[in-house]
Formats: sequence, C-alpha cells, structure tokens
Amino acid sequence: MAPAAKLPIVYVRGYAGNTAGIDKAVTDPFYGFNEGSTHIRIGADDEPSFYQFESPLLRLHLDEGYHILVDGGQELYLATHETIPPDSIWIHRFYDTSASTWGAGPHEFRLETAAQDLLTLIETLKEKSGAPGVHLVAHSMGGLVCRCLIQKIIPDLGHDPADYVGKLFTYGTPHGGIAFDVGFGVLERLRDVTGINGADIFGPERMYHYLTPKALTDPDGPPQSWDARAMPPDRPFAFPLGRVFCLIGTDPTDYEVAHGLSSATVGPRSDGLVQIDNAYVPGAHQAHVHRSHSGSYGLVNSEEGYQNLRRFLFGDCEVDAELVDFHLPERNNTTWQAEVRLSVRGLQIVTHERVSAQWCPIQLSESPTGTDDGETCVPLVDTFLNSGLRTGGSGTMRYALHLRILSLHRHDGLLSFNDHLEQTADFDDILVVDVGGGDDPAAKPVLRATWNSTIKGPISDYRPDGGSSTLGDENPADGVWVHHIELPATAAPILGADARIRLTVTPWD
Repeated sequence: MAPAAKLPIVYVRGYAGNTAGIDKAVTDPFYGFNEGSTHIRIGADDEPSFYQFESPLLRLHLDEGYHILVDGGQELYLATHETIPPDSIWIHRFYDTSASTWGAGPHEFRLETAAQDLLTLIETLKEKSGAPGVHLVAHSMGGLVCRCLIQKIIPDLGHDPADYVGKLFTYGTPHGGIAFDVGFGVLERLRDVTGINGADIFGPERMYHYLTPKALTDPDGPPQSWDARAMPPDRPFAFPLGRVFCLIGTDPTDYEVAHGLSSATVGPRSDGLVQIDNAYVPGAHQAHVHRSHSGSYGLVNSEEGYQNLRRFLFGDCEVDAELVDFHLPERNNTTWQAEVRLSVRGLQIVTHERVSAQWCPIQLSESPTGTDDGETCVPLVDTFLNSGLRTGGSGTMRYALHLRILSLHRHDGLLSFNDHLEQTADFDDILVVDVGGGDDPAAKPVLRATWNSTIKGPISDYRPDGGSSTLGDENPADGVWVHHIELPATAAPILGADARIRLTVTPWD
C-alpha cells in the first residue's frame, strides 16, 4: 500500500489561562510540542520505570524526516523564503499578540481571531510548499480553534475546509466543553457568566457561536438538542469525519494543576480536566490511553499519543475490529461490559485501552447497534497500520487485541457482591493478528490470526503457518477486505455460538 503524502504539519496548543500563563507559554519556541518525558508508569506494581520519549516534534523530524524551519523566527523564515518543503512543522503562535512580555500592549485573546490567523498561516504554507493543504495537530483548546476554522471561518467564506486541511488530530480536546462532577452545574454557570480568563469558551453558549456558520446561527442561542461535540456531516462544506482523530486521556490522578483540585472537580472519568465523554467528536476515529491532560504524564509528551498520531497521519491501511452477532444471556439485573487493549509488536506501550479500572469499558448491554439484517455490532478498536514500520525483518506487522468480558450483578438497584470476583473476567483471551503483504501498493493484505489460548508457548515464539491460519476475503468489492473470526468455544455460553470478531481492512492515505 502506498504511504500517505507528506503535508505541512501545524501544531495548535491549548489554553494558557490568564496573562501570566500566556507570558509563560510564549517563551517556549515550540509552544510545548517539543516537550518529551523521561519515565512512564508501567507494570502491575505501578512503579515508575525509566523510559525516554524525545517529544513528538523531534520524533517527527527523526522518524518521518520533517523539517523544523525557524532561523530567527518562523514568520521571518516564511517571509524570506519563496519555497518551503511540504514535510515541515509549524507552530501556530496565536498567543504571542496576547502576551505582555514583548513590551507592547497585549491584545485580548479571542478564539475566533486565533482561528482566522490559523487560516492565514495555512494559506501561506500552501502557497510556499505547493501542498494541497496541511495536517492540524492540536492539544486541548487548540482543537476548538481548529474546529472553529473548519466549521465556521472557512465555510463563512464559501470555501471547503477540505481544500485547506488534510487531517485533524486532537489530544484531549474538550469537544463537548468542560463540565464538573461537583456543584450541580453552578460552577459551569458561574464560569460562563463571568468569563473569567476567557474560560467561557468551554461553555455551550460561546461554543455554539464559534462552531456554527453565520448562515446557520440561531440568534436565540443553541437549540436544546445541540451537541457541541458534533461536526454535522449534512452541512454545506462539512469536513469528513473520517479525517478526524481524537485521542482521549483516562488518567486524572497524574494531572497536577491546582494541586489536584481540577481533577477532583472534573471527576475520575476524565484526564484531569476533560471528561471522557466530552473528549471526542462522534463518528470520528478515537483511541483511549491512560494519560493525563498534560504534565509529566500528559497526552502530548507520550509515546502512546505519538504512535497514534504517526499511524493516523502516515499509515497506509485502516483496520476496524468489531464484535458482531452476539447474544448476551438473559439474566435479570446483569450488566455486561467488554474491556479491550491493543498492543503493537515492537512498542513498549499500549496504543488503545478501554478498561473498567480506567472508567471507560465498553457497555455491551447498552451499546449494540443493529443492522438491516438484525445483526448486533459493537466497535472494539479502530486503528491504522503502516507497512513501513514492520519490526525485526519479520515481514509482518503483529497486533494483539486483548478482549475481556465481565458481568456486574445488581440486586434492588445496587451492585450485588455475593458471587462477585473483583476484576475477574467471564471471558479473557487475546487475538493475535499478523498483517503481511508484498511491496505492491494495490495488493490485498495477507492476514493471519489466532487466539492466544491455542498458542503453545510464548506469543513471541509463535510463527503462523501459511495455510490454515490465513484469513480469506469475504467481501468481493475492491478496496475493502473483510473476515469474520470465530471466538473460542469458551465464549459461546456468554456471547452465543454465532458471535464473531469482524476485521475490516481498507486502504488509508
């Protein structure tokens, strides 16, 4: 499969707060995109182990050959060079005019102005690189600046945002705003009324106005059914949801802002600042990782974030794994959950995990969607592969999808612990998938898969044979590869004899 085209990458940082916070932010030449980390928490004992991650900025330079062009300032560089390479990284320094450190009177920050200035930067990069657009990579509020550009600024000009933006990747963006677990809504109303430090941009009223095109804006404000997270696909100049990826953090305990007060008020089902349910655009690609909103264990300066970013921007195929045609036992007062983890051979991190201990399992009793033929379907993971990242001369990319099914029993509306075994799954197995293929970009992928329960010895020693384990293509259409994988027999009493894992592979650029 052909690799994705290299486009300029523009990084858009998050909220800095008051003037002191803005002054601190602008002293960083790369607005934080250059920050790495020197240890992460791994292992069941939760003890820190040394692990060096250089930073997403440096890794894009080393891994993908991207150029960092400054020479006294990126604005100066752009002004004094007629051409720039498409594979270059740029920082949208929208906070510079709001800082007091330059000796001039600072301008009040306005999100719409930041989005308008982002369009000016993109137009310059397109003109000087000859690229058809740019990739936007945004942290926190930066994702809202990008969405304002895509959903309002460009459509208001009568233009298609897809002519400017290739892909949008967000780290911990409050797509649905910022809400609190305490105060019964009083804190949100106080924030939105006072607008302290411009924080009302995270409330529904302001979000509605900067995310809605002028022609579609209701002067009375957002309708009752309005969802701030939505990027409606039925609007004129709608940006394709398939070009958006949302990285969702699930670790509030390592978010140290305000000495932990932020994470305490936002609640445990969050990254410490953004609640999980508000951190994604419905219909967009997403991954959950156990990282906090920012800081030493933050999303941006993490290997988990970078590996998802790299594969989304430069991968050559997309793989969807879904649990289909399952039928849960008819047991009163029982809730069923699924936990999933996705591991990649050669990486020391998990690229996606949704587990109950991190407040984000998949609710099987509530989630199934039906198809025209009555099939139940729950998405498990949606990931991107890059055939250029095969490790150790193996010729294949190996992925492990860890699937656990758990049940929770209730009695009179309360959890019943009479027969409960904490963190013990009713079903627990790992699907090991090897993805191969030749050098022909048009060739269909060669996939082999088996369950860990059938592998004798360590997974690392397992070598699939060339016959029985090869998965055939069940879809005759060009450009789409589909196969249904049977679950081990131990799953049948829980999910039914017809339950399958459906893998769907499509080209990605």
